[in-house]
Amino acid sequence: MDVRHRRLLQRGLKQQNGPTLSFTSIYPRRKDTMADNLMQSPENWTESQVSTWLRTLRVKEQYIKKLFEEEVNGLVLLTLDEDFLMTKIGMKFGPTHMIIQKRNELFNSKQNSQQNAKPTRSKKTKLQQKNNSKSLHCLASSEVPSGQVHARDKCASEESQTPQKHCILTSKEDCKPRPFDQEGIDFIYVKHRVLQPESGAFDLISPCHEFKSFAIAAELDRTRLQAKFAKEVLKFATGCMNIRSNGTIHFGVMDSKEDTGYVHGEVVGIPIKDKDIYVDALDYIEKCFSTDKEHARHCVRPPRFIEVMDRESTAKNYVVEVDIVPSVNIVKGKVYAVLLPNFNEAANKVQYEKKAILRRVGSKTEPVSDSDLSDFFQRVKERDAQREEAEKTQVLSTPFCQDLGRKLTMLITSGKKFIENDKWFIFITNKFKPDDLSNIEWLLNMKIFSVFDFDPDSKISGLCSKYLEHHAANMHSLQSYSKSSDTSVKEFTEKLHLFEQTSWLFCNGRSGFKANETPCDEMTWIKTRMTLLMVYVSLICKHILPKGSLQVIFLLTSPVEKPLLHTFYGFFTDMQGHTDIICICESETNFQRWQSFAEGLCETETVNNFSVVGMKMSHINATMQMIQPVKACAKKHLPVFVKGTCLLETNKEEHMASLEILTVNHCDDTSKDFINEEKANIEHQFYRGGRVTWMNFWLAEHKYVGEVIERDAYQDVSKLLMDDLKCNVDQTPVTSINIYHHPGSGGSTVARQVLWQNRKELRCAVVRPSYSVTDVTQHAVGLREYEEKDPQRCLPVLLLIEDSDKDYLDDLRNELQVAISSRRIQHETLCFILLSCRRSHDPESRCKESALQNVSVTHKLSPEEKKKFAGKRQLLEKQYEHQFVSTFVLMSEEFDEGYLQMFVTHLLQGIDLQSTATLLIQYVALLNTYVDNSFISQSHCEALLTLQVHMERFRQQEFARSLCEQAKLVFLHLRDDKTNIKSIRIIHPLVAKEILQQLLGSQHSSLAKKLLCDDVLFEHRFGKEEYRSFLRALFIRRSRISRGDECDTLFSPLIEHVREKEGGPDKAIELLKEAFERFHKDPFVAQQLARLLYTYEKFEEATYWAETAAKQLPNNLYILDTKGQVYRRWFQFKWKAIENGCAPITAQNTADAVETALNALQCFQECERAADADMENVNSSGYFSEVEVGFSLLKLIFSLQEFAKGAKGRSTCREYLLTDYIPEHVLDAWEPFHGRLKKLHQTLIDSLEWISEDLSFFQTDIGEDEKKILESPEDKISHPLKWLTNRSSDYGKYFSEVSSAEIHQPGQSISTNLTPLQKRMIIYQLGGGNITSILSKLTEQRDAVHILETIVSLYPSSPRKAKLNQRDIVNYIVTHITLNCLSPQGSKVAPFKDLQALCHQFPGDKKKCLPGALFLLTLLFWPEEKDTDHERENKYEIVQSAVEHMEKCYCTKRKDIPQRKRRLYTHFLLGHGNGLDKFVHKRKFYSVTKVFSVSEKRLKWFSGEAWEKPEIAAEKEIQHMAS
Repeated sequence: MDVRHRRLLQRGLKQQNGPTLSFTSIYPRRKDTMADNLMQSPENWTESQVSTWLRTLRVKEQYIKKLFEEEVNGLVLLTLDEDFLMTKIGMKFGPTHMIIQKRNELFNSKQNSQQNAKPTRSKKTKLQQKNNSKSLHCLASSEVPSGQVHARDKCASEESQTPQKHCILTSKEDCKPRPFDQEGIDFIYVKHRVLQPESGAFDLISPCHEFKSFAIAAELDRTRLQAKFAKEVLKFATGCMNIRSNGTIHFGVMDSKEDTGYVHGEVVGIPIKDKDIYVDALDYIEKCFSTDKEHARHCVRPPRFIEVMDRESTAKNYVVEVDIVPSVNIVKGKVYAVLLPNFNEAANKVQYEKKAILRRVGSKTEPVSDSDLSDFFQRVKERDAQREEAEKTQVLSTPFCQDLGRKLTMLITSGKKFIENDKWFIFITNKFKPDDLSNIEWLLNMKIFSVFDFDPDSKISGLCSKYLEHHAANMHSLQSYSKSSDTSVKEFTEKLHLFEQTSWLFCNGRSGFKANETPCDEMTWIKTRMTLLMVYVSLICKHILPKGSLQVIFLLTSPVEKPLLHTFYGFFTDMQGHTDIICICESETNFQRWQSFAEGLCETETVNNFSVVGMKMSHINATMQMIQPVKACAKKHLPVFVKGTCLLETNKEEHMASLEILTVNHCDDTSKDFINEEKANIEHQFYRGGRVTWMNFWLAEHKYVGEVIERDAYQDVSKLLMDDLKCNVDQTPVTSINIYHHPGSGGSTVARQVLWQNRKELRCAVVRPSYSVTDVTQHAVGLREYEEKDPQRCLPVLLLIEDSDKDYLDDLRNELQVAISSRRIQHETLCFILLSCRRSHDPESRCKESALQNVSVTHKLSPEEKKKFAGKRQLLEKQYEHQFVSTFVLMSEEFDEGYLQMFVTHLLQGIDLQSTATLLIQYVALLNTYVDNSFISQSHCEALLTLQVHMERFRQQEFARSLCEQAKLVFLHLRDDKTNIKSIRIIHPLVAKEILQQLLGSQHSSLAKKLLCDDVLFEHRFGKEEYRSFLRALFIRRSRISRGDECDTLFSPLIEHVREKEGGPDKAIELLKEAFERFHKDPFVAQQLARLLYTYEKFEEATYWAETAAKQLPNNLYILDTKGQVYRRWFQFKWKAIENGCAPITAQNTADAVETALNALQCFQECERAADADMENVNSSGYFSEVEVGFSLLKLIFSLQEFAKGAKGRSTCREYLLTDYIPEHVLDAWEPFHGRLKKLHQTLIDSLEWISEDLSFFQTDIGEDEKKILESPEDKISHPLKWLTNRSSDYGKYFSEVSSAEIHQPGQSISTNLTPLQKRMIIYQLGGGNITSILSKLTEQRDAVHILETIVSLYPSSPRKAKLNQRDIVNYIVTHITLNCLSPQGSKVAPFKDLQALCHQFPGDKKKCLPGALFLLTLLFWPEEKDTDHERENKYEIVQSAVEHMEKCYCTKRKDIPQRKRRLYTHFLLGHGNGLDKFVHKRKFYSVTKVFSVSEKRLKWFSGEAWEKPEIAAEKEIQHMAS
């Protein structure tokens, strides 16, 4: 068999096209032939075979054991993902990444081998079977350590004798040899790559090659090693010189006679302790050549040492190569004979063989036989002539000159005329030369996602320092760039702002950095930092940026080191090829090392195709600027207060990253060629339904396209804006204008038109939603004061905030207000105008709520707008086909229902209902109908359509061709403004809804289930989080009017539709169960299931799902609340059945209901504990629900037959609940419940007190603009103050001996013989049981004075002697303060001094004081003007101590929640009167500011503006005091 054939068979299967990637496969030994083993699919492996394969990868035994225990066989191996290996098995990312990669290579290679194999096994020849067997080398059994070296000959002999051993087929990567006889070449080999086979002479100039393992010889001592090395070199050299052929002998490369574990030509390398040993070995030339020694010296080049890079080891090995160059002017007419050295072990010295004349014969060096010697000498002249001709030909050949400028342009633009706006660039660089740094304008204008910088000095004197002069960048080390397993990709990108600013990654240390990130040598880097870099590369390529959205450019400006090569390997493997990788290198020498590595991954032609070599940086700079849409280093300008402009530096702009700043000359620097090329596409995208861009306005303004229609709302907003800009005494520093719009009606266009038209008079910006309020405030203030001398004299900033909730707007307004106050800017100076643009299904009603602040945009057109739209429509239909401006046409028809139906009917004509493209339309329509702002990434669509894109430049065309005509018309192609990631949605939500109606009618559940079960979409790697979030929202996100939805719903709109339109709850329940399984047993889906089931009174199943959710999240207060609601509804159901039944209500037939009620109470108490522990949310629903269930249970108890028998029965019931007494009729039936029922009254009073305290801290008044911000539409408490008053009164009624009628009967006095408990219950009944209920008397009841006087009369006449408890003292004092506010100087009001004296009974340790007690201390001991110095000092001390402890209570209550949600509830304003007369209730303030919203009241209050109102100023000079 010839060498080439043998080598191919030994190396196994190799891909014919594209890069050849490593793969390793293990097959079990069977009695069949080895060829049969090759055909076995890894899917059929057993757990043991998988374990054996893992050992070949050197995976730790502990992981292998765990995978074996988890029954991971071949089929399971195919489905493994990183999450399973890291979370379930506990692997680190490194081995996880390797296993997944090797698994993929294994299966891909197996599929390729099966495709290339002949169809029938019987047709295989014996020769093929034989050689296939030879291509295998054995693996030791599972007991042998994985790191053990294979014994060569022993393994071969044991193969046939040990059937339980396994075999491995390994395909190696090709590589090219070092360029022949070239000085200064920086070249490397990669271990296990394979050189072309040994060869003989070809054209005399192309070198022949010979390989020597030299593994054993390399370990010899100096004398033996030199003799062996000299023998092999001089033998080979003599053969080459005699036939006049160039040649290279390689040491450290396996030849065909070597170990069967390797393949012919495989690079292994040898350890070299001293290079001089090899260099000095050639001194044998003098001893081995008796004559012509100088000829040999000239022809035999010194040894070259080429480093061997091993991806899995840091050991340093080399391939030693010696080039032979028999130039004709040296060897002409000569035949060389040589004495080859041998070390004689017996003699212990070097001896020489008989002189021999050698020549190359094929791939071998052989002596010239005696019979051929005469002929060999006769043909010397012929060989000399051939050599001379070959050398002349080499001299005459001229190098081919490429058009590098065009090549660079085509690679960067993917064949287009300009660089795509939606393309991100990643640069990998090393040290820049000073001359190169002066030619980087093109880099400054690129959209750079990240830079992998291997120059430690880059921040000081390299590329980074130059870049930072023009741009902002986030500096990172490899360690700081890691993502924890519990952080989602979206959270990671937002936290590091990856899409807002360039990430500069220092890959090998950073000079001058305080964290001491020192650079390290190549081997140390591979050991300590390579894994970190690979993790980040994988994160970018697999999860952050999809294939086709990024271009990786290796910009090599200095010698290439191993870390750069490893980085290339990481990108190459994670990007699945070279398509989006470019190498730019000026130096041919630097490129050689890069090329030698890259050619092992892909073909030589491919490497050359994606490399631009020999182009100077200045030439690159000029060429790149020609294809950039915007001029390099474009200058931007902002308006200034004195009516001029100032320069906005790019790096300063990027430091205000939370704002998209609109400049005076925005878009002016756009290339004219780009405008002419793209203007039609930009206009077309907008009128198809895409979001308006600044370029749309710029093109219209400069008459490149027609004008953008100004809707009436634009004039309305402009008028409100002009009114705000007019100076007036009522002006506040921060004002708001709100645009509420129907989805798809052009609200965003109106808002951006306002900014565009005012960019020259105001400083305008759009707020980026991923940033915190604090960041936005800081940047907004920076924008306002940028390049202005005086903070008092700055232009107002117009900020557009789109689709944010009201909490965010209020927090932003508050933060801006605080920032302005801290700068001592005059109060009437307008600083910021917040233009909020929010989606709403009823914008007109929102407009009516505040006509001076709100503007509505609807689908309905005014007569004037109809004229504009009709004229524009005619122009567009002349320019474009009707269907390609469909959204504008629908808008001009006001989305009329009949027209919309006709439009969709026409659109869907002839659609193939069975095609995948139609299924995609249905999927997108389903999401767009039920999930606002949803979309599907183009990457997901391509996966569903099984689209294979081989050339990135044709990606969009391939995708468009794969869509049916209907899809082309109905899909709107989107590009994310921040990430540039492409996606699709239906052109309008109403169109999506109509498509579903016409294709599916009202039966949407089957499509939803199909979408849910679609593995291709669900498991698609890129954009997984976003897609799954939309899919999850489809099933569990409820509609909220506060978010702009049409109504509040109990369930997601899809579930609401299914349960209402598809025959009840069964299909909805089935869908949620399917979603529960699909989303890995998501507890929140289980929660929704429980809610749905109890809504339809399926309580047992609801309990199961509530318990299931609670087991997974035992401390989630919302899930615990749902669990409580299940039992609450179940109890109500049972109680209602008892009430409506005919049987008497007894303890026996109510025991089950009582148990259910007690279970509900227990759940709500768990919910309360979870709410108290949650520092990020405030939720009091557990307390409210506990009280509601408690009162329902009281109602049941008092309804028992024996307890319902008049006053005596009620008295017995109270005795049972309040004492140890247990009536006979409940003794046995309620035996398990007695203890808990007797605690019921205390449970209720504790919950009521907690609610009272909570309401006394925080605002609960709801303005017109806030009344619909509610947490749970099915259990909402709209007026908690009123609710608390009523429930406190109900508590008193249940436990009071006196009826409500007796108490309120005119002229009726309350008996004085009542016990303290009975009096307390009457006080509760009258609304005096807690501080909040008492204070509510100020606003809620007409006869409040009489009630308060009655409450006062129920307290002891001498409360100081009665030794009341702390809570009673608080309620007593607050009752007097409230009574004085309603009836100043009334006879029943206690003297101020007596109330102060009563306060001394509060605990001396303020930690033990109730918050109400602390509040009263601040009120009653506030210093007065008439106080002596000593009295004032004592009061200061009391008040200061009370305030400090009250603040601690408040901090505990407020938690870590946003500013707006921790609003203080203010009870009194403090005037300059004396005693109780100095307290003015807040109702006076609100009575004069009632026309304002809560937010406006707050601003007027804190600014002091409201205090100047004559109604308040006339009464008293007021300060404010809050609890």
